[in-house]
Amino acid sequence: MPFVNIKVTREGTAPDRHAVTPEEKAALIKGVSELLLQVLNKPLDSTFVVIDEVEMENWGWGGLPAAEFRRQRSAGKP
Repeated sequence: MPFVNIKVTREGTAPDRHAVTPEEKAALIKGVSELLLQVLNKPLDSTFVVIDEVEMENWGWGGLPAAEFRRQRSAGKP
């Protein structure tokens, strides 16, 4: 019984969006489930997919909050 947890930042995929759309979430669930079926022969009805949206201020990498990391990267800083 596979359990897949997808975490994304809550910011949307376009400037006018503030979250991932229900259609995008459905596509993720379908795609991950089908991949597990194809690669590991795991039945669709035994695969669980959970999508967590995380506020930007709760996400970071490179030792920085996500927004600052992106600012530095876009400015060409290492």
